[in-house]
Amino acid sequence: MISTYNKAHVGDVLMLIVADHDAAKKSVERKGQVARVYDQATGETLAWNIFEVSSLLNLEGQGQVSLTAADIALLNDLLAKEGFEPSLVYDEQPKFVVGEIVELTPHPDSDHLNICQVRVGEEELLQIVAGAPNARVGLKTIVALPGAMMPKGNLIFPGELRGVKSFGMMCSPRELALPNAPQKRGIIELEADAQVGEAFSPEKHWTV
Repeated sequence: MISTYNKAHVGDVLMLIVADHDAAKKSVERKGQVARVYDQATGETLAWNIFEVSSLLNLEGQGQVSLTAADIALLNDLLAKEGFEPSLVYDEQPKFVVGEIVELTPHPDSDHLNICQVRVGEEELLQIVAGAPNARVGLKTIVALPGAMMPKGNLIFPGELRGVKSFGMMCSPRELALPNAPQKRGIIELEADAQVGEAFSPEKHWTV
């Protein structure tokens, strides 16, 4: 789930994106403070909009925001009060983490993409399709996991690139909007002692 809030430009609305909905034909059901955005064809819930959210939560920041377990409980209470199924799930996992490429094979239908197996936790391996020219086995980099929002607003969900499933994105310094990012293609290269699974910290992981 991706939680976004931008009071200055959108208003006092918390947007909770729970599924990839770029290709879906959407409808909206509004009850009180809550609007459910859903796929017309399947009925699947794609997103929730919580209006006048500052009456419930004290949110800071602009863009993707972090919600606590207590915040999620309050929002589920609101969904139930307005007649919706309380279905929000608390997720404390960071969405930008240190990853290590442990396997790399050429994409069978591309001359520039690679299928990478990327370790993002002690026992967690993700398949990520990437076109970075500097991708190689052993490289440690920053991975945007499903549920991440990039600085420019792009949302990361599981998808496919030329028929091969991909479950995240390895990030370049430019994509992370890091200061003095080089203006060339390539994912960020971390020191060999960077800890796999650690949450990304610009102060720690970007020292240019």
